[in-house]
Amino acid sequence: MSRALHLTVLALCLVALVGLSSGGNAEAGRKMVGVYELKKGDFSIRVTNWGATLMSVVLPDSKGNLGDVVLGYDTVAEYVNGTAYFGGLIGRVANRIANARFTLDGKTYRLFPNAGNNSLHGGHRGFSKVIWTVKEHVGGASPRITLYYHSFDGEQGFPGDLDVYVTYELSTPYVLNVRMNATARGKATPVNLAHHAYWNLGGQGSGTILAETVQLFASRYTPVDAALIPTGRLAPVAGTPYDFRAPAAVGARIGGVPSGYDTNYAVDGADEGWQLRRVATVRDAATGRAMELWADQPGVQFYTSNGLSGVRGKGGKVYGRYGALCLETQGFPDAVNHPNFPSQIVRPGQVYKHHMVFKFSF
Repeated sequence: MSRALHLTVLALCLVALVGLSSGGNAEAGRKMVGVYELKKGDFSIRVTNWGATLMSVVLPDSKGNLGDVVLGYDTVAEYVNGTAYFGGLIGRVANRIANARFTLDGKTYRLFPNAGNNSLHGGHRGFSKVIWTVKEHVGGASPRITLYYHSFDGEQGFPGDLDVYVTYELSTPYVLNVRMNATARGKATPVNLAHHAYWNLGGQGSGTILAETVQLFASRYTPVDAALIPTGRLAPVAGTPYDFRAPAAVGARIGGVPSGYDTNYAVDGADEGWQLRRVATVRDAATGRAMELWADQPGVQFYTSNGLSGVRGKGGKVYGRYGALCLETQGFPDAVNHPNFPSQIVRPGQVYKHHMVFKFSF
């Protein structure tokens, strides 16, 4: 059976399973694929345990009008067949690994190449393309949902078993926390989880993000070759189109970047330890919405959805190039092949941790 036919059959099977849940502990439906809502006043999100995917983020604008600010689909079945990683939890290793291979403790591991000769976002069946288990889904003052996935030894070529958790939680005022952790079992393994939400603060399907203002708290970036594999260097952003140290419109310098931004930035202060630090701010003048991102990872991938073209999303909206931006906090791409990059190796019994905080205002 071809991969495309397999995914189509799986999508049809999921249609029969998908349910809607808005509270409780989700015990009865934990082995099903469902859609779960977290709501705090006029601030709400929807999550599915297919790929631990964030399906929607709804919040007001400056006039009190509610809008969904992430791109995606209306149904889980569409996520199964989708190729854009809308809102997915990416792993075991996000971004690219050169030649789909790496050597660890003297042994060479060969991965699934799904981006030319390279591995991208964990392979053809990464963590955004599997069913997670709902461990907790509660309301109250801080509504949250926790999802779990067991990645087996050898999955997509990666060594060792890995127990992975992600928690989405809403807090006041208009704050979304995303907490990820993973524990290695039996063997050392690289781990680099990332969250792949596509943001448009003007509202999903409202047009491009070229007029949105972005500030990145990063003085350096990791240059790449033609296949988007890092060269191993860290270069200053000063004097280049990659410089967003001061707030600037996304479209202000994009003409100087071939194909648009798809760039890993080294977050300032990351070498001082693994604590939360401000990563980026985004503002949309038309709606008055703003987003501030904090995280504890050394890098952030700034992506301007260069590959979107005629994708039919939620409510029949059609997403095109530059229809959203992604801010994926992460370890540096291809770190397993660059000893000078911050290590992503997790030893047996060690716990990988990754915390993102999205603070919204309007």
